[in-house]
Amino acid sequence: QVQLIESGGGLAQAGDSLRLSCAASGRTFSSYGVGWFRQAPGKDCIFVAGITWRGDSTYYTESVKGRFTISRDNAKNTVYLQMNSLKPEDTAVYYCAAAYKAVPVARSTSDYWGQGTQVTVSS
Repeated sequence: QVQLIESGGGLAQAGDSLRLSCAASGRTFSSYGVGWFRQAPGKDCIFVAGITWRGDSTYYTESVKGRFTISRDNAKNTVYLQMNSLKPEDTAVYYCAAAYKAVPVARSTSDYWGQGTQVTVSS
């Protein structure tokens, strides 16, 4: 069993940076790939970034490439999403998800899902 808890969300202005954290319980977290997703009001939940369980590959949706960086520290059971040059369109609830030895790219491919953290970016 893995429990995921997101933190680090909040209010930001366009151009600011935020770092989200996804802290996991469970001794086997290092065997899980992790993805970040976001859902804006009235829109579908979409994949934002993902990292393999080894941390040797990362993936990003086009709209965040060059601005967001996903990383992990397995010793701390934590995955991070560094978000730079934030834009108002980044406003959403951000969720992290984990999948056993795979990168979750949709809710249906996730084994575990966090409760979400709100990110609001003003212009």
